[in-house]
Amino acid sequence: MRIALVATCLGDAMFPQAPRATVELLERLGHEVVFPADQTCCGQMHVNTGYLDLALPLVRHHVDVFSGAADVVVAPSGSCVGCVRHQHGMVARRGGDEALARAAEDLAARTYELSELLVDVLRVTDVGAYYPHRVTYHPTCHSLRMLRVGDKPLRLLREVRGLTLTELPDAEVCCGFGGTFAVKNAETSTAMLADKMANVLSTHAEVCTAGDTSCLMHIGGGLSRLRSGVRTVHLAEILASTEESPRVPDAIMSEAR
Repeated sequence: MRIALVATCLGDAMFPQAPRATVELLERLGHEVVFPADQTCCGQMHVNTGYLDLALPLVRHHVDVFSGAADVVVAPSGSCVGCVRHQHGMVARRGGDEALARAAEDLAARTYELSELLVDVLRVTDVGAYYPHRVTYHPTCHSLRMLRVGDKPLRLLREVRGLTLTELPDAEVCCGFGGTFAVKNAETSTAMLADKMANVLSTHAEVCTAGDTSCLMHIGGGLSRLRSGVRTVHLAEILASTEESPRVPDAIMSEAR
């Protein structure tokens, strides 16, 4: 299958390990991955803060870049896929461009978060991964509530050889990031993060994983300030790890810093 990759803004600017791991994983499974070089922000930040008029050209550009790029589109981000699937058509229609709205909705129907693509489209849960670490999983709000990925990430993690999966208490509670929420409501965000970190630490996991780099950045920053020794690693990086090419949490985090 020919798959187009949305690298996401955070992936492009700060955490390239996640999109790189996505490409490595999908190519290992025998698929062709293309990277449209003209891609930019999907417009999520603009939409979520109310700047719909400024989001409209970003929606138009995203549709232009990805519509004919591949059979399906994937992003290692539940929040970006949530924007494409649930907001792009609305933004275009509100801007009076019905043709763009229909094109955006057609593209949205072929756009998947990584765990959705693997389980629902490619019909695979055992991707041949090896990751000998104790791991806990945080289900991010957009993947959980907008995309409703359910237990797909957990099904993938349970098939990873060497991995010990530990249940995260109150897993479905928000970590407190929420994009600009963490900036506009810093005290509330910090209190939510403290609860999330306490639950992560209670699992005695070496690694906290999730499907969104944004939430991992928030949780990882807090855990780093505590000098907890717990690392945050994107789901794609765990699934891309093999015995022949292992991913070591400390090495990944040092590269991110």
